[in-house]
Amino acid sequence: MSGVDDLMMEITPEVLLKAYSCGIFPMAESADDPGLFWVEPKVRGILPLEKFRISRRLARTVRQGKFEIRVDTAFDLVVAKCAEHTLDRDNTWISGRIAALYGELYKMGHAHSVESWRDGELVGGLYGVRLGAAFFGESMFTRVSDASKVALVHLVERLRVGGFELLDTQFLTEHLARFGAVALPKDQYEHFLACAVSKSADFFALDAQDE
Repeated sequence: MSGVDDLMMEITPEVLLKAYSCGIFPMAESADDPGLFWVEPKVRGILPLEKFRISRRLARTVRQGKFEIRVDTAFDLVVAKCAEHTLDRDNTWISGRIAALYGELYKMGHAHSVESWRDGELVGGLYGVRLGAAFFGESMFTRVSDASKVALVHLVERLRVGGFELLDTQFLTEHLARFGAVALPKDQYEHFLACAVSKSADFFALDAQDE
């Protein structure tokens, strides 16, 4: 982890993509903090696509179609909801500066949202960055039980069909470990990262199958 960036330094979307290709990503201390700091974990969380697993209960929820899954229809709203205060989280690392940067990546086609809707309301979802055959999961939220989990299931299927090789989770949490996420030392992660970003993948291949 490095220190807070120089506020005079312009962090552009292009700089951000270059940082991701090197295994680095930005965070803020709080929602109101204008500064950012670069993070480069010594141990990195990834979710191997071929080892992704879900519980029988969640598989049943997916089959029942309780949520309408949409992609890239409300990116800014997903980011905003990921940044909201909740009973379980008093603060967030998603500042206004972070939201603006990722909004620019979305406009460039390098960031995506997977959204769970119910009765016309956005009730869960996630967003992340796409670079080559790598997808970097940034944050997720849920307002209804299983909404974010179903979005994750959809993301994994989309990445599999599209030929992606790496789903980066940044850190390994107990929640993600239930889906098969593992931790990699920095050198091993950098090897996987270099291979993935040098290749191409199609984030929208799943949509073509459904046509």
